[in-house]
Amino acid sequence: QVQLVESGGGSVQAGGSLRLSCAVYGYASSTICMGWFRQAPGKEREGVATIQAYGTTSYADSMKGRLTISRDTAKNTLYLQMNSLKPEDTAMYYCAASFRSGICRWSAQPTLFRYWGQGTQVTVSS
Repeated sequence: QVQLVESGGGSVQAGGSLRLSCAVYGYASSTICMGWFRQAPGKEREGVATIQAYGTTSYADSMKGRLTISRDTAKNTLYLQMNSLKPEDTAMYYCAASFRSGICRWSAQPTLFRYWGQGTQVTVSS
């Protein structure tokens, strides 16, 4: 059983930065597809970034250049560094994991990810 616990969300002004963390329990995060998704009120959940078992990363076009997804193998933790945040980045951000490596890209359907964290809120004010 894989358990995911996010942290690091908060409120920032436009142009600010945040680093989200996702602690992974029950499995080695470096061997599976991991991703970050977000969901704003009234909108569908959408992919933000993914990282494959061998380190290949994928980023949403809307946030490319402002994000870095990474992981610390020793801590079994996934990170999402977000810079130059905009008010439209306001959403609940979720960490997710999948054993299906073939789907590991930011545009993958959320339903293809089996394991989810509880989410961490990011609010960006103008």
